[in-house]
Amino acid sequence: MYYGPNDIRYEDYPKPIIKENEVLIEMKACGICGSDLMDWYLEKRAPLVLGHEPSGIIIEKGEKVKKFQLYDKVFVHHHVSCLICHYCTHGSFTVCPKFRETHIDPGGFAEYFRVPAENLEIDTIKIPDKLSFEEATLIEPIACCIKGMMKCNVKLGDVIAIIGAGPSGIIFTQLSKIYSVSTIIVIDSIKYRLEIAKKFGADIIINYHEEDPVKIIKENSDNRGADVVIVTAPNINAYLEAFKICRKGGMILAFAPINPNEILPLSIHDIFFSEISLIPSYSTSHIETRMALNLILSNRIKAKELITHKFKLNQVNEAIKLAKENKECLKIVILNK
Repeated sequence: MYYGPNDIRYEDYPKPIIKENEVLIEMKACGICGSDLMDWYLEKRAPLVLGHEPSGIIIEKGEKVKKFQLYDKVFVHHHVSCLICHYCTHGSFTVCPKFRETHIDPGGFAEYFRVPAENLEIDTIKIPDKLSFEEATLIEPIACCIKGMMKCNVKLGDVIAIIGAGPSGIIFTQLSKIYSVSTIIVIDSIKYRLEIAKKFGADIIINYHEEDPVKIIKENSDNRGADVVIVTAPNINAYLEAFKICRKGGMILAFAPINPNEILPLSIHDIFFSEISLIPSYSTSHIETRMALNLILSNRIKAKELITHKFKLNQVNEAIKLAKENKECLKIVILNK
C-alpha cells in the first residue's frame, strides 16, 4: 500500500469479493512500471495499491463467466475503454472516459485481485503454458511501446534516435529492428544501459555526458537529423534535446510524462517552419496487447532478457528503492511467492 514518498507498507487487506461476471486472480508476477516511481503522479491518489502489469491464475469465477475457466493462466490489462464512444470509434481508446475509470481491485501488487467484467471481456488474455508468468508481465509495457511506434509513421530506412535506455528504450530498440530502420541510435548517460542497448540492436550508442548527440546524429543522417526521436526519459532536458536532433519534417514521440509543474518552452515559429511534429502516446489498448503477446511468443521481442531483478511481494519497498536509485537494472518483477 502506497501512502506517500518512501512510505510503502506491507499490509493485510480483505480478499476481494467477485460478482457473477467477474473473476478473482491469484497474482503470480507483476512488473514495476516507471509510473510506480513517480511520486508527483501517485501522491494525490494515495493510499493505493500499486502494480498494473500483472499475470496470474483464475481461482474463482462468477457463474456468468463463460470465456474463461478456473485455473486459466492469464494476463490482465488494468484499463479498458468502452469501445462505442466518440473517442473509441475514432481509435482514441486511451482517452475514452471509461479508460481511467476501470481498474483491477485492489492492484497488481496484491496476493489476489478482482477483475471487473469490462476488463475481463475486453482485455484479459489467456497465455500459453510455455510463457512464464514473469515474461507475461512484459505484455503491457511492450504494448505501450507498440502503440507509440505505430503513431510514429516509421518508414523503411529511417534513422531513429531513442532518448533513454531504460526498459522502454530497450523495447523501442527491438521494435525498431522489426521495422527495419537503417540506423538505431540510443542516447543515455548510464554506461550499463547503453551496453544493454547495443546488445539489443542499437547501431550507435551515445553517452551525452561524453559526446555531442547533435554532431553524431548529423554525421549519421546526411546532416539531416533523426527522422524519428523517441523520448522515454521523464525529464524536460530530454525533450529539449529531442528538438535539437530531430530533422525538419521529422517526428518526436512524447512517451514519458514529466511533472506538470515543469513547462517545456516551445517556439511555434520554429515548429511551424521546421514542420517538426510532437506526438504523445499514453498507455495502450486491447489491440496492442495482443500484438505484444505474439511478438513475445515469436521471440521477436526478447522479454525474458529484459528482466534483471525479482523480488517477493513483501519486498516491494526494496524493489521500488532499487528502481529509483540503481540505474544498473532494467525490468524489476514482483513475485507473489
